[in-house]
Amino acid sequence: MPQADYLRVNRMWSSTNTIVGLTGGMGCGKSTAAVFFAELGFRRLDADQVIRELLLTDQAIAHSIANRFGSAVLDSAGQVRRDELAKIVFPDAVALAWLEDLLHPLLLAHWRTIFEQSRDQAFIVEVPLLFEKGLENWFDFIICVTTDSVSQLRRLEEKGIPLELARQRLDKQLPLARKCELADFVLLNDGTAEFLREQVKALADRLLKIPTDRPAGRPHASTS
Repeated sequence: MPQADYLRVNRMWSSTNTIVGLTGGMGCGKSTAAVFFAELGFRRLDADQVIRELLLTDQAIAHSIANRFGSAVLDSAGQVRRDELAKIVFPDAVALAWLEDLLHPLLLAHWRTIFEQSRDQAFIVEVPLLFEKGLENWFDFIICVTTDSVSQLRRLEEKGIPLELARQRLDKQLPLARKCELADFVLLNDGTAEFLREQVKALADRLLKIPTDRPAGRPHASTS
């Protein structure tokens, strides 16, 4: 889906919701921060989870992916083998763009349905590629979770992601420092979980008190 199509979307759902985008680099602790927001009453949506559990399990989508990349990306039950798919798309910019063009419009439609069906709900939405895909105007506020590079790579290794693959994925993302510059708020995840929780609590209280009638037209990021 071309980036220009993303930018046409500008708060088409009810303005009574507070919709917060949560981004950052891989291994920075976005999911942990999102859990803490959920404990405070925010409804948590995870872009990667939707893609993993809803879209990649769809038989029509799996069929399209197999037609593009070969049957080896499917397991014996016809489900997408995400590890095999990752090995193909992350080193190949054209393959990755094709996959994103397939999945991202469906992800956005899923979000829009949820937002339009909700009233007076605070959302926290995890989006790793929020700035890279020009999704700024989907959100009232954007938070970036950051950490030092050593902690980032250690967490990715603990998740079982090979270092080479982790670096390939990180290279596809906007530099973390630039994401922090573009975000409205930054959470620092260099310490304990309790330190992060305290930051989330203070920020959540603040966000829920700020009017959401934000001016249109955020500056958009570029990965070039």
